[in-house]
Amino acid sequence: MRIDFDPARTDRHSFYRLLTATVVPRPIAWVSSTSADGTDNLAPHSFFTISSVAPPVVQFTSVGRKDSLRNIEETGEFVVNLAPEHLFEQINLTGTDFPRGVSEFDAVGVAREPSLRVKAPRVAASPVALECELHSTVRLGDGIVVFGRVVHAVVSEEVMNDGHPEVGRMRPLSRLGKDEWGTVGEVSEIARVRYADWQTAQGAGE
Repeated sequence: MRIDFDPARTDRHSFYRLLTATVVPRPIAWVSSTSADGTDNLAPHSFFTISSVAPPVVQFTSVGRKDSLRNIEETGEFVVNLAPEHLFEQINLTGTDFPRGVSEFDAVGVAREPSLRVKAPRVAASPVALECELHSTVRLGDGIVVFGRVVHAVVSEEVMNDGHPEVGRMRPLSRLGKDEWGTVGEVSEIARVRYADWQTAQGAGE
């Protein structure tokens, strides 16, 4: 038996909780930005993914007009920092609704490092950072999707294995439902099957 939910008949908060509890796990864009007057901002956004590889574009959604969005609109730049497990408490604290003009880097005690191509700083202890220039934004209801073209990327040597970032070393956090967060558990690996190989296997089984 299933329970039906009609978005038109369900209040916004309840349907938000339903969506965020079922679209899981969600990677976290720990977005650093700088306002036009020079205040650094840092906030986690869990509606985050890759949009394009050539050119490299990532996207995150600001639910409402938050400081990250305002700063990016003002300066056209931001950084997506990977949210590592060992900074769990700091990442959560940077989601606090500090008033505009307060830097989460300073309030929470997160160390910065300068970026190479953009003004916004990187999180010094994050193993991966994607420096971005604003490509475009799209409003969808109460959400604004921010597309950023990646103009530079840095990866810590400690998380590399055979020239590739390894998830077990990066230890990224993810968001689940309610106040739940996810960590990297058991990782399964399976090669994608080409259609020609599938046909061959089917023929061998006849």
